[in-house]
Amino acid sequence: MTLDVPSPPSLAEPIHVPLKTLTGPGPSNVSDRVLQAQSLPTLGHLHPEFTKIMDDVKAGVQYIFQTKNPMTFALSATGHAAMECVMNNMLEPGKTVLIANNGIWGVRSADMARRQGATVKEITTPTGTCFTLEQITAGVKEHKPDLLFVTHGESSTGVLQPLEGLGPMCHANNCLLAVDTVASLGGTPVYADKLEIDVIYTGSQKVLGVPPGTAPISFSPKATAAFQARKNPPCSFYLDLGWLGEYWNCWPGKGRVYHHTAPVNTLYGLREGLAIVAEEGLENCWRRHRLCADHLQTGLRELGLDMFVPDPKARLPTVNTIKVPQGVDWAAVSKHCMANHLVEISGGLGPTAGKVWRIGVMGNNANIKTVSKVLDALKEALAAQGK
Repeated sequence: MTLDVPSPPSLAEPIHVPLKTLTGPGPSNVSDRVLQAQSLPTLGHLHPEFTKIMDDVKAGVQYIFQTKNPMTFALSATGHAAMECVMNNMLEPGKTVLIANNGIWGVRSADMARRQGATVKEITTPTGTCFTLEQITAGVKEHKPDLLFVTHGESSTGVLQPLEGLGPMCHANNCLLAVDTVASLGGTPVYADKLEIDVIYTGSQKVLGVPPGTAPISFSPKATAAFQARKNPPCSFYLDLGWLGEYWNCWPGKGRVYHHTAPVNTLYGLREGLAIVAEEGLENCWRRHRLCADHLQTGLRELGLDMFVPDPKARLPTVNTIKVPQGVDWAAVSKHCMANHLVEISGGLGPTAGKVWRIGVMGNNANIKTVSKVLDALKEALAAQGK
């Protein structure tokens, strides 16, 4: 019998991957150490040598979140899956979630919550601003949600949302607190236990400097108890906390049970990315990102550019949003930087589409040399437009 689909001619050619400076909103450039770890021999997903690596990952995730939660692990999926994991396990028909919506991640989290059959309520704030504790408290008192969802680092707008006071306020109102830290974790301080956060997650491809594909996540004992009190099993088997907790040996006395075949070599990379942060120290990592973001913003001012977020305290250091000046073709500037320097400067997303550039300062790219390279490329691209 003959084959109807021939061998693709493109696969006869060697793969071509240029080395670019990934200073958009993510992913960021990956270190040789992480890439080398991912090239190590593949193990079985329940071999003792690999489950030891899983335990290392769990300890590293507890460190970066600053939590002692036993229910801590990494999803075999991206940050979007972590957001969906929150909704899948914490919500069901009859439950109410309040979304603090100030960008695209508020929009998408609300969409995911509705798909679980939950009642979705939202509070909003003008684009480029963060919520005050008083605004969120008023929303919680009005809507009486079972879960409050907040994005710590809104990468579509470049806003950093303060988290202080939210956990105690939620718990005083019989509500759990879930926080998205995909764009912020490692680049600015987060203390999950001290802030009384119940569910927290991030992605591997930003500050951790690991290729996309894994998503660290942690559930507090309160969140775990809420999961156990569900009336119905979660809609998604793949994102079911009961099964995931067993595979990662998080349930006391249950032992490790097969759930899915983990991306073994991908988790090697996550383990090394976590080890690199641990060796540097979280506080040093936070300080490095702050210094490099300040260097970037100083250089942008010298170029006559304005930040999109007016309040410096509300600016996300890892994803910086810059107003596109009137008369400037934002896409042409981004294209010039890539074509001439292989430097990535992204446009806006969601509410900021066509209005801003987004420059990432994260992970391996949070260094003065890289930031200066981006500023030089941007200066040249603006000059090409007569600015």
